[in-house]
Amino acid sequence: MINFTVYGLPQTAGSKRAFVIRSKATGKHRAIVTDDNAKGKDWKGDVKQAAAQFVQDGQSLLQGPLRLSLVFWLPRAKGHYGSGKNASVLKDSSPRKPQSKPDVLKLARCVEDALTGVLWFDDAQITSEQLTKRYCEFGQQPGCQVIVTEDVE
Repeated sequence: MINFTVYGLPQTAGSKRAFVIRSKATGKHRAIVTDDNAKGKDWKGDVKQAAAQFVQDGQSLLQGPLRLSLVFWLPRAKGHYGSGKNASVLKDSSPRKPQSKPDVLKLARCVEDALTGVLWFDDAQITSEQLTKRYCEFGQQPGCQVIVTEDVE
């Protein structure tokens, strides 16, 4: 089992955009695929760095079917809390769980893409996945808990 937490504001992978370019040197055409969320690149780097501690020199990537659990901790809006001496007290009217953007599937796709070639060969190896979006508790850092296990069922 691999279990780690990445701290920082989780980002989505965004939608993919593809462009065909022609090499001036060879005249050949090739496709370039990019994400439309520029912040996703830094988040992917943070995820890769956090996962790197589980990859030893010469250690091969995980093989076979995998189970992935991701818990995303997102910051609350300041309006969810009281003011003055109640600045750390959650208002009764505040939502208990995040129901707005970012989409949990797009958050997961960014993490999956970041871990491809770091922990596993291809995210197609993921056969079971549990995705959760939660608000941070007061004073808690946003981030993502990642748990990867073999899917032996």
